[in-house]
Amino acid sequence: MEERGKSSTGLDENVAGFFCYLFFFVTGIVFLVVEKESSFVKFHARQSTITFLILLVLSWIPVIGFLFWILGLILWLLLMIKALQGQRYSLPIVGKMSGTESPDQLPVLR
Repeated sequence: MEERGKSSTGLDENVAGFFCYLFFFVTGIVFLVVEKESSFVKFHARQSTITFLILLVLSWIPVIGFLFWILGLILWLLLMIKALQGQRYSLPIVGKMSGTESPDQLPVLR
């Protein structure tokens, strides 16, 4: 685990990253609004918001929705542990979307 600094919330970056996942996409949105400096915390806030909103929508699919709920629970635990360890653990598709620093860096469809 590498040494982390403080976020603009006053929390250590790894603790703030952990809190981004604590209440699924809700705390992700809160930290997206509150965090001003730490790219580590912003990354985890974006990844939490995108991941759990997608899983919330997919969990409403009849019959297989329960599988998405179980997947969400596993991802929730994994991502909280990785953030608390200070790792910028990136999910395959969502992680690429979360990795951008600002909306100006998002890909433009032409």
